[in-house]
Amino acid sequence: MTESVEPSAHPAATAPADALGGYPAARLRLLQDDGAAGPDRRAALARLTDDWLAALLAEASAPASNRLAARGPAAPGTALVAVGGYGRGELSPRSDLDLLLLHDGRAAPGDLAGLADRLWYPVWDLGLDLDHSVRTPAEARRAARDDLKVQLGLLDARHVAGDPALTTALRTAAYTDWRECAPRRLPELRELCQQRAARQGELQYLLEPDLKEAHGGLRDATALRAIAASWLADAPRGGLEAARTRLLDTRDALHLTTGRATDRLSLQEQDQVAGALGLLDADALLRRTYESARTIAYAADVTWREVSRVLRARSVKPVLRGLLHGRTDRGERSPLADGVVELDGEAVLARTARPERDPVLLLRAAAAAAQAGLPLATHAIRRCAATLAAAPLPVPWPAEAREQLVTLLGAGAHTVPVWEALEAEGVIVRLLPDWERVRCRPQRNPVHTWTVDRHLVETAVRAAALTRRVHRPDLLLVAALLHDIGKGWPGDHAVAGETIARDVAARLGFGPGDTEVIAALVRHHLLLIETATRRDLDDPETVGAVADAVGSPGTLELLHALTEADALATGPAAWSSWRAGLVSGLVQRVADRLAGEPAPDPRGTDAPTAEQERLAVEAARTGGPVLALHTRPETAPPDAAPADADPEPVGVELLIAVPDQPGVLPAAAGVLALHRLTVRAADLRTLDPIGQGPVLLLSWRVAAEYGSLPEAGRLRADLVRALDGSLDVPGRLAERERAYARRSRAALAPPPRVTIAAGSSRTATVIEVRAQDAHGLLHRIGRALDAAGVAVRSAHISTLGANAVDAFYVTGPDGTPLPDAVAPKVAEAVEAALQ
Repeated sequence: MTESVEPSAHPAATAPADALGGYPAARLRLLQDDGAAGPDRRAALARLTDDWLAALLAEASAPASNRLAARGPAAPGTALVAVGGYGRGELSPRSDLDLLLLHDGRAAPGDLAGLADRLWYPVWDLGLDLDHSVRTPAEARRAARDDLKVQLGLLDARHVAGDPALTTALRTAAYTDWRECAPRRLPELRELCQQRAARQGELQYLLEPDLKEAHGGLRDATALRAIAASWLADAPRGGLEAARTRLLDTRDALHLTTGRATDRLSLQEQDQVAGALGLLDADALLRRTYESARTIAYAADVTWREVSRVLRARSVKPVLRGLLHGRTDRGERSPLADGVVELDGEAVLARTARPERDPVLLLRAAAAAAQAGLPLATHAIRRCAATLAAAPLPVPWPAEAREQLVTLLGAGAHTVPVWEALEAEGVIVRLLPDWERVRCRPQRNPVHTWTVDRHLVETAVRAAALTRRVHRPDLLLVAALLHDIGKGWPGDHAVAGETIARDVAARLGFGPGDTEVIAALVRHHLLLIETATRRDLDDPETVGAVADAVGSPGTLELLHALTEADALATGPAAWSSWRAGLVSGLVQRVADRLAGEPAPDPRGTDAPTAEQERLAVEAARTGGPVLALHTRPETAPPDAAPADADPEPVGVELLIAVPDQPGVLPAAAGVLALHRLTVRAADLRTLDPIGQGPVLLLSWRVAAEYGSLPEAGRLRADLVRALDGSLDVPGRLAERERAYARRSRAALAPPPRVTIAAGSSRTATVIEVRAQDAHGLLHRIGRALDAAGVAVRSAHISTLGANAVDAFYVTGPDGTPLPDAVAPKVAEAVEAALQ
């Protein structure tokens, strides 16, 4: 007998009309019933489907002459069994039907094929997805031995119709087989889970998560059920079933909203899904989803750790362990800290530990675990947390508690799993009540890799590697943990965060002076990176404003380290050796200012280089543009951490000298865009090298979008054509944008915003542009500025993911800042040009 019987091309019979007509109508009524939702609706849909399939089996099993009238039980020796999610009685609106037609082996193959046809074709006729097989119990067990997924499906086997004895025997055998082979198959299951997590990512941090496949999703919840069925280990039960139910509810709403069998929660569907679930908005939906995923992921991590411990203990006989090690692994305890020991690869409480008499024990245990690179045992957390709930830490904290928190934060990458364990058990919010507003809070900026709370912990991890650079590592680590704490409140998160950080620092027991430093670091944590990438560092006003905000060399040192840690923890697009160099240059200038060093006048001392003068002379002599390309690999700054010291892709310095005329900036920017060169920085100045008229000198720092650099001759030829009007730059760029739009499925970007950065410079007006990064963006900005009749003195280009934040220092025709009445109109004109 074969293990699976495929349906023939032409079914021998069809289901009765009422079976086909009644079920779809009842199914539709159930799915459209607003009063039925959640587990009740899934169970009701499963029952409705059971009844329909039972009627189909009864009809299909009847003799041909009586088939239309048959409504009795199916013929003996066959049973219809639901497996997988349908077997659990959890049928989502668009879930497929996992069905096994079980038989005792006595029927002829042709009869089985006909019976299967009469079952499967009505399902397909309704457009339902079907995963089906036809097997004897022995064949089903053999298939399970060969395929782990089949074995897991049989653990959820549920009788639908036919001979119940067949289903009962198969279920009993499936569980017996699973428990016998679990020590061998659980490592295989864990590897599958790890591969899936590597492929799909962690659900709790993804903006478009796969509710089923990502780590912390429904697949992991099913794996936990399989582990529990093995009797080797069991998952922490606190909130696990509720978390799984919330993910299933979200998938139901997603199916009904999209009309598709999808598990991916796409951005464009999140608002509708949130509304269907009665949630405020997409952020509330994501936060609830992340909380559920975090619960499942934590349970999975803890359970797999226990599985490993059990299998490790089983792998060596106790007597042999004693001979090899002189002890048994289960009984050996190594001290880690006062009241904390290592046991079986975990940090646990010592036998003599008394949490009720030692309020700092939990923080000491967490710090010791992180420093040793060990997980903190769940029972240790829960025992201490219960005591902490009854007797919270005094406020302000005692010095030891504060020191243990700093030690935990300074443990580097090992901080993360310990912190997540404390978070999962509700300890962090108890210690730091303000943490609740940032917990599981999504960040919709694609530059960010993590949720707000995880980003804060990651920043502390990055800061731990920089503690040798600062005089107060404790202030750096606490500021790293708190720098975005204001994101849970309305308004500017840095302003809100300053107030919260001041309260938290005082709660932790820091003195007034240290508290003010932490508050200042939180308030100004974006100051250095924004100034360095968006302002003219040669302008004394820029350096003076930063020096006034920072106030002291010690705070500047801490802010420099915090800036780097924050950017590294944000994502790969937020930090580079170029940004590091700009920030370091700004810090050096500010440090000189704070030390009382006189600031040189860049307008008087920053003379053009010999090469720049040569290019300007050549441009004045020939009356046309002259170009020079220099390829320079970027290297990390001398004080960069080793992990960040790899050179970036090759950068290019492009010098262009051209006799001053209208439209030079947009023409040059447009040509660079056509050649797929990304502008990172730009500087413009005017020279008169031979006394025959001004020459505009443009110094660009660019990068090749696809790594292939254009020839200088082709750039010059296209620039000549752009300046004389024979090259339609706007038309070419528009054509490329249309082609890109046809290929792209990107979400609708927010509109651009152009503002005047008041007080940023005394010698120029600073126009700041925030827009979606796109081919030719700088070209369109340049055209708008050129049309407004202003001169661009310098440009500072900054791109973070899909967002461009560019600053332009402009003057009027007389070389002075724009009048107050004119500047806003120029900004409005640029914004209108970008709409």
